[in-house]
Amino acid sequence: MKISILGSTGSIGRQAVEVIQKMPDYFDIVSICGGDNIDELRKQIKILNPENVCVKSQQNALLLKKEFPKLNVLYGDEGLIEVASDKTNERILVSVSGKTGLKPTLAAIENKIDVALANKETLVMAGDIVMAKAKENGVKILPVDSEHGAIHQCLSNREEVEKLIITASGGPFRNKTIDDIKNATVEETLHHPRWNMGKKITIDSATLMNKGLEVIEAHHLFNMPYEKIQVVVHPQSIVHSAVEYVDGSVIAQLGFPSMHIPIQYTLTYPHRYEGIETRNFDFIKAGRLDFEAPDLEKFPCLKLAFEAGKQGGTLPAVMNAANEEAVFMFLNGKISLWEIYEITKKIMSEHNNILNPSLEQILEQDKIAREKTKNQLLNK
Repeated sequence: MKISILGSTGSIGRQAVEVIQKMPDYFDIVSICGGDNIDELRKQIKILNPENVCVKSQQNALLLKKEFPKLNVLYGDEGLIEVASDKTNERILVSVSGKTGLKPTLAAIENKIDVALANKETLVMAGDIVMAKAKENGVKILPVDSEHGAIHQCLSNREEVEKLIITASGGPFRNKTIDDIKNATVEETLHHPRWNMGKKITIDSATLMNKGLEVIEAHHLFNMPYEKIQVVVHPQSIVHSAVEYVDGSVIAQLGFPSMHIPIQYTLTYPHRYEGIETRNFDFIKAGRLDFEAPDLEKFPCLKLAFEAGKQGGTLPAVMNAANEEAVFMFLNGKISLWEIYEITKKIMSEHNNILNPSLEQILEQDKIAREKTKNQLLNK
């Protein structure tokens, strides 16, 4: 299969490379895109032998071109879109972070290329537009997230579904108080009990905003009303998600915490092959499984996401933008962890929601929300 990886040097991208290394006869790499992590890109170029490489800056593009003169080296957002538009690809893994993934995803869809989607913001910001375009072009949107990948595997007839059950580990503060959360350091917040992820998504997991974004994703991916989507805290992270049907049957997908399996499944779908994590699950070792309701007083970001999703329009994009900028402010020591929620809520409350927005309106409101969020520091 001919594939390209957008975000090859990030957490998902690196694990995708590991999956591909285990299955060298199955994949043919067309392009890799890796921001400006030149050291990691050099390693991946030697391993994957791609036809094209895309970096963030022109300076690093020139540097790589000198080192690998036979490579076609691209850069910037235009380079990402060019890679995503290349009809040589049969599938594109979109694992870049933030709103950067939206336009390349749409470009792939317009060129009738199936997308393995590991970028939450694409559907949170413009889910209606993206899914409508995918349907129009006959393109598959294959979810990489372990939760959505689990639902995808458990879902058969959507008309018979009672609800989707999305599990959450609860993060590092599941057993902590609100005061603990308010006084949490960056180091404490980045110490996730189950998953090894990038900094931004790890902070979102600590506030449960990540789970809120996944709820909005699930709504769009599976065309499911919010009233039929439930979040359940499951600290062992063994049950990745489940589907309950109208007859009371529940089908769940299980596995030890690892992204290799869902990544491989989206890259090889609809087929399954032996891979890097084959036969790693043991029911005896898994032991007990606990489940509990999320505490919305301690984790109010989850409630914000449900509200934004139900209202729709430009509000989810505004929420996402405000949260993302606030997370960066927290990581830089400018605000507390709890202020991520307070700032995001404030920006949402001041927003005049636009229903049925165009892509241009979504991107404009995203920009405005980011500017307003950054300005919160000036008013402190």
